[in-house]
Amino acid sequence: MKHFTVPYGKKTLDFELPDSWDVTEITPRNVGAAPDQQAAVRRALSAPEGAVGLQQFRGAKSAAVAINDKTRPVPHAALLPPLLEAIEAIGIAPDHITLIIATGTHPPMPPDEFPVVVPKEILSRYPVICHDAYDSGQLVHLGTTSRGTEAWFNRRYVEADLRVVVGNIEPHQFMGFSGGVKSACIGLAGEVTVNHNHAMMTEPDARLGEYDHNPARQDVEELGTHLRVDFALNAILNDRKQIVRAVSGDPRAVMAAGIPIVRDLYQVPVHRTYDIVIASPGGYPKDINVYQAQKGFAHAALVASDGATVILAAACSEGTGSSTYEKWVQSKGSTAEVLEEFAAEGFHVGPHKAYQIARDASRVELFVISEMSFQFARSLLLQPVATVEEAISSARRPLPDNPQVAILPYANATIPRLETN
Repeated sequence: MKHFTVPYGKKTLDFELPDSWDVTEITPRNVGAAPDQQAAVRRALSAPEGAVGLQQFRGAKSAAVAINDKTRPVPHAALLPPLLEAIEAIGIAPDHITLIIATGTHPPMPPDEFPVVVPKEILSRYPVICHDAYDSGQLVHLGTTSRGTEAWFNRRYVEADLRVVVGNIEPHQFMGFSGGVKSACIGLAGEVTVNHNHAMMTEPDARLGEYDHNPARQDVEELGTHLRVDFALNAILNDRKQIVRAVSGDPRAVMAAGIPIVRDLYQVPVHRTYDIVIASPGGYPKDINVYQAQKGFAHAALVASDGATVILAAACSEGTGSSTYEKWVQSKGSTAEVLEEFAAEGFHVGPHKAYQIARDASRVELFVISEMSFQFARSLLLQPVATVEEAISSARRPLPDNPQVAILPYANATIPRLETN
C-alpha cells in the first residue's frame, strides 16, 4: 500500500491506496518563502506598481485599510507593520488610521476575535472595526456599474482620505483571481452589491483562472473605480502560506504584476480526467467551514470524470459558515431540488453555495470527511464518511481494477488546467 497525507484543519489526514493504482498528485510548484517576510513587504512598498506610491498621498488626514477576515490565510503580521509605518510616515496619525475587517457577507467578527487576524500590538495602536454587509446604516451608495451592480460600501472606508486594500492574490473559482480591489469591493460591500455581482458566477467566463474576460471580476474592477481604492498591498503565498513575493501600488497594476506569478506557482497542466479525486482545500483556514471548503470541491471536480468518486477532506470546524445557506439547503430533499429551486428563485448569496455544490455533485459522487456530525452533514445533502477508504468502498459506481486517482492537497489554490484532445 502507498501512504499519502493531505492537510486537514490544523492537522493532517493520512490514508493508504493500493500499490497497483495509478496515483497522480496535482500540486502547486514547491517554492520557498522570501527569507525575510517584512523585508519583502518593504521592498514592494518602495517600488510600487503603476507609479502609485503612498508618498503621493502626503497631506491626507485619515486612512482606512481593508483587511481580510479569518477565512483567508493573509499574513497580516508581515504585511501590516511595514504598511502602517509607511502610512504614518506620510503624516497620518495612528488614531486616524482605521483597519476594517472586510467580511463581505460572512458573519461579522466580534471584537474578541480580532486578535485572530490582527496582531495585538496593532490592535493596541490603531482603531479596528468589522464590516457588516447587512447593516444599512454602515453603507453609502456610490452609483451603479455598467453591469447594473449597485455600489453600496462601508461608510467609514468611503469617508477616509486614503483608501487601502491588503490581501492575497490567489486563484478564485469564479472571480478568476482574488486580490486587488476585491478585498474592499466585495469585502466592504453591502449585501445587494455582493448579490448582484456574484450572480455573474453562472456566466461561462466567470471561471477559475480567467481575469480579462471574467464578468464578475471586471465588475469588481469597475466597483473599485466607484469606490476609488487608492492603493493595494498584496501577498503571493506558497502552499505553506508563506510570502513568496509582495506587490504594491495601483490596484490594477498590482493585479497585472501578480497574476503571472500566481499562474506560474499554481497553474498545473492535467492531461486526463480521473476515476477518483481526493482533495483537501489546503487545511485551516481554507477548510474552516463548508462555505470555504466548497471551493476545493469545485476545483477537484474539474479533473473528475463523469460519475467519478470525489472525496473532500475538509475539517469544517465552524460548520457551514453561513446560516442563510444552511437553512436554505436543509429545506431541500435532493441536489436536483436544489438546482430546480435555485433556478426558480433567482440568485441569492447563501443559497448560491448549495447551487455550486449541487452543480458538481450532480455529475460526480461526492463524499465528505469532516468534523461535522454525520446527521448534520446529511442535512446539508452531503455524504459523510470517516475515512478515504470508507468512501472508496461506498462508491455506487464500480471502479476499474486499477483506477486512475488524482490527489489535490491544496485544491483551493490549485488551477488544474485540463489539456486533452
